[in-house]
Amino acid sequence: MPKTRNVLFLQSSSELYGSGKIILQVLRVYQKEGFNPIVVLTGPGAIQGYLEKENIPVYIQNLGILRRKYVNPQGLINRFNKNLKAYRFLSELHEKYQFELVYSNTLAVIVGAYWAQKNQLPHIWHIHEILPGPAPLVKLLSKILDKSTAKPIAVSQAVADHWQGFLKKAQIEVIHNGIPYGEFLDNFPNAKKELGIPESSIVIGMIGRINPGKGQLFFLEMARQLSLKYPETHFVLVGDPFPGYEPILDEIIEKIQHEDFEGKVSYLGFREDIPKVLAGLDIFVLPSILPDSFPTVILEAMAAAKPILATRTGGAVEMVAEGKTGFIIEPEDLETGVSQLSKLIEQKDLRNQLGEAGRNRVLSEFSLEAFEERIKKHLWEHLEKN
Repeated sequence: MPKTRNVLFLQSSSELYGSGKIILQVLRVYQKEGFNPIVVLTGPGAIQGYLEKENIPVYIQNLGILRRKYVNPQGLINRFNKNLKAYRFLSELHEKYQFELVYSNTLAVIVGAYWAQKNQLPHIWHIHEILPGPAPLVKLLSKILDKSTAKPIAVSQAVADHWQGFLKKAQIEVIHNGIPYGEFLDNFPNAKKELGIPESSIVIGMIGRINPGKGQLFFLEMARQLSLKYPETHFVLVGDPFPGYEPILDEIIEKIQHEDFEGKVSYLGFREDIPKVLAGLDIFVLPSILPDSFPTVILEAMAAAKPILATRTGGAVEMVAEGKTGFIIEPEDLETGVSQLSKLIEQKDLRNQLGEAGRNRVLSEFSLEAFEERIKKHLWEHLEKN
């Protein structure tokens, strides 16, 4: 049978956060190489509009995304039923497109690996997660990964190191994310004003999906201490809650309203104008308290020439050069976090120095061109072996 050049892409989230931004770049690489992507999203969202603008066929189907909260008898039954329906949907789609390859973005999508194996199709898994537990879930994912994917992609060495020890056959390749940086290099002279913040304020911000691991509450603890010490500071949080984690947002709003902030903290929710938001910051913080594989937002903040404070929770240590482009602290180390941010608040020259070094580093070490070349090379090597 002749090759169709049709590739099935399965995306775990329809939102434009890290994995969503990266899959858009992967799709463009595949198109340049002569392939026809067909994308299945687990639900409607911002990515759908981008795909439709680029004339990429997109389908909405609940893919039975596997998350920690489903690791219980009732949850597993629920996921089994959703995956069974998704499996049947993919089989129907295959009748129309006769896929040549299946690409699953994040380990939360498991149906593609199993479906590809049953249909004797090559499968690529792009791993964005570090998952310490629960053990049964890690064991299950490792087993499926080992059986279905000869050469998975990991977004960081931290991710590869976490999973490789569970695998007997599969050999993980690390491909650091790269994104278009053009908008983040632009100047937005009125950025603070458009955020409703006085130009004289020193603005410290974080951007991230609200979930138990991103550390928004830790960020607010640092903000509380710093706002008392430095009245000129203002703090910004950007990001909406992952479904099921709305109570964390409620707690964030309550803290902002009832603690000693007095208008010093702005919660902006989900924003599409991230380059402009970053331009309004003086310091960027990513205070993750659980493993964070390779947060794309750090690349964006570095491109925007912002000094970074991040936690030692995964890929951030591969991105931030300690003392040269920012600082790395231990998760929930309040004392050190406040101390390092105090240095940056007090020393404008240091902020500028670290920010410019970060911009230079991201453009040289994490370029979009390097990412595209490695994705292209991985694609052809994968097809040649199948």
